[in-house]
Amino acid sequence: MADLQHQPPLLPLSSPPPPRSATDFFGDPIDSHPLWFKQSSFLRKDFESEAYIADLRTFVPLETLRSELQSHLSSLKHELVELINRDYADFVNLSTKLVDIDAAVVRMRAPLFEIREKIVVFRGTVEGSLVTLQNGLQQRAEASAAREVLELLLDTFHIVSKVEKLIKELPLVAADWSSEDVITKEKGNISNGISLQHADNDTNLRETQSMLLERIASEMNRLKFNVVHAQDLPFIGNMEKRIQSVSLLLDASLGRCFVDGLEHRDANVIYNCLRAYAAIDNTSSAEEIFRSNIVEPLVQKIIPHGTSGEMVEGSLGDELEEDYKQIKQCVERDCKFLLEIASTENSGLHVFSFLANSILKEVLSAISKAKPGAFSPGRPAEFLKNYKASLNFLAHLEGHCTSRSAVAKFRGEAVYVDFMKQWKVGVYFSLRFQEIAGSLESVLADTGLVPVQNPQSDKENHNALTLKQSATLLSCLRSCWREDVLILSCSDKFLRLSLQLLSRYSSWLSAGLAVRRAGNAASNPGSERAISASQDDYVLIIHDLRSLAKEVYGDFLEHILKLLNSCSSEVIEIVRNSILQGGKSLKDLIPSVIDAITLSLVDMSVEDLRQLKGITATYRMTNKPLPVRHSPYVSGVLRPLKNFLDGQNATPYFTSEDKNEVVQNAALKITDQYHELASDLVSVARKTESSLQRIRKGAQRRAGASSDVSDSNVSDTDKMCMQLFLDIQEYGRNLATLGVKAENIPAYRDLWHCVAPQNRQNVISF
Repeated sequence: MADLQHQPPLLPLSSPPPPRSATDFFGDPIDSHPLWFKQSSFLRKDFESEAYIADLRTFVPLETLRSELQSHLSSLKHELVELINRDYADFVNLSTKLVDIDAAVVRMRAPLFEIREKIVVFRGTVEGSLVTLQNGLQQRAEASAAREVLELLLDTFHIVSKVEKLIKELPLVAADWSSEDVITKEKGNISNGISLQHADNDTNLRETQSMLLERIASEMNRLKFNVVHAQDLPFIGNMEKRIQSVSLLLDASLGRCFVDGLEHRDANVIYNCLRAYAAIDNTSSAEEIFRSNIVEPLVQKIIPHGTSGEMVEGSLGDELEEDYKQIKQCVERDCKFLLEIASTENSGLHVFSFLANSILKEVLSAISKAKPGAFSPGRPAEFLKNYKASLNFLAHLEGHCTSRSAVAKFRGEAVYVDFMKQWKVGVYFSLRFQEIAGSLESVLADTGLVPVQNPQSDKENHNALTLKQSATLLSCLRSCWREDVLILSCSDKFLRLSLQLLSRYSSWLSAGLAVRRAGNAASNPGSERAISASQDDYVLIIHDLRSLAKEVYGDFLEHILKLLNSCSSEVIEIVRNSILQGGKSLKDLIPSVIDAITLSLVDMSVEDLRQLKGITATYRMTNKPLPVRHSPYVSGVLRPLKNFLDGQNATPYFTSEDKNEVVQNAALKITDQYHELASDLVSVARKTESSLQRIRKGAQRRAGASSDVSDSNVSDTDKMCMQLFLDIQEYGRNLATLGVKAENIPAYRDLWHCVAPQNRQNVISF
């Protein structure tokens, strides 16, 4: 070992490279690696050679990668050799210090074995103590649970005994203040003041009994709690009969005390009894006692009925309004005191629902037995009257609720829901729908337009409707929202019915106008009215459409919005837009009706225009001179239009704008027809004349006569054109009397250029 200490340090297996400068020629370190070669990657715990090579080979050639790895390996080996050479002395001395290591190890193991044995023994002792402690705790828990059960059973036994004892005291107390002897003594000593003392005693005894019953009820509440938590035990099963017995005795005694308190209107007694009922969770018994003892006799007097439900003498009809009025008075007089007690703040009596389960229940039962027809929608008027009276009655009952939650509780009761189900509002609306929609449908099914009964008396009122169909529509619309028809809960259905009525009237009128344009009623049976309707009838339709739209936009819409003022702004806006859209559908029909009037007038005028074909027969192959005046038919062309404007309906019901629109449109269409007929006549005449001239010239050439013998004569075509020229001048003058400038009509200008002489082509004058 001494020799080894003096040996020179280990040399590397290969000689190190010759010393070089720390930097290369370009200033970079000799042993520097590329940026992609991270030496720290080899020191990571999750380093994998295959993944490392796979990542680098995507952008580094394998030859370059191998070269860098070999260079890195050489540098690592070189560093290892340097480390060994630097700490060589310590490395050699390590072997000299490890002499007699085995003996040292044995000496160190002995105390360790001793400590391990002690630890094992101590651990066993601790585990034994722990098991003993856990067993003790388990036994203690079982004993505690058994003790709790035993205490619960003992408490149950004591409660039952206590309740039995308290209940046995009740008859003695009741006998002291309700016996006939005491009552007789009270009646016989009215004059000496003893009756007042007995009355005070009665009050005190009732109150004492009610307080005792409340105490018993609280004990019964504890008893029920114990029974629920120990109901599977045999002890509780053995005591079940005693528990049921005391429960029945308590119910009977509490019922008698509550009835007596109601009869004497003893607020303290009633309050204590109600708290007792609430304690034993038997609110239904209190509600039933109040119904049968107080409410039922009152309602029986107002709505008498037999035990089996048959009508008895004294009940008249199925109207409920007067009955409800009397019942309200009874509620205020005979029931309000109990309702006020039950609504006492912080009393815990909010669990009772005397309004629903006592008052409303008895009223519903009485009506169902004595007046079942009140719920029948077969007579809509009576049904609606009874329904609104019932809603008013329910609102009166809700007035006795002290909070919104109480109102919500009242409306959620099963009796309330059953009461509302009795009113078949959907069936009522169906009957009203058939009644209202059927009346309009029957009028629209008529084959003709039916005027109202007294149109003369309504002419001064420019908004009065003139046709039965329109008047029926307005009546039906108003019927939907009348007070004696509308049910606010069905307002959405009545709104839809109103829009359907407007749509039905619009479609009826549109179908008639379509048939009128087609001119064939056979394709649409029931539309004969559209073919047979006159211009005056259509004037009345236009007037009615405007009047209906004005009514829908005005009073009708305001009436609906007033009825629905309790709805949200979004609902109000939807209703407003719906009604306005319905009114717009009426106004949109007015241009179509005006077009129908115009087409009817044009058809009548064209009948007179067809007489101009007679001009051909007048001047063809005749020697008549040039005409000097217009044809007779011209005066009749615009006569239908003039007669219409001067008619008895157009004057009061047609506005100046409507008249001007009809005149302008009719003038355009009549002039178009005039131009078409006249241009065809002139074209045919000129073709015929050209053919005749060719025939004459051929005949003259064969006869050897001169070909220009008749060239100076006026042709038949010129005579026809002159006649047409005179006619259109008169036609233009007639248009001027109607306020129409003929020169502004393109068809008239074309007709003028077609028939006017050459010297009159440029200027239109007549």
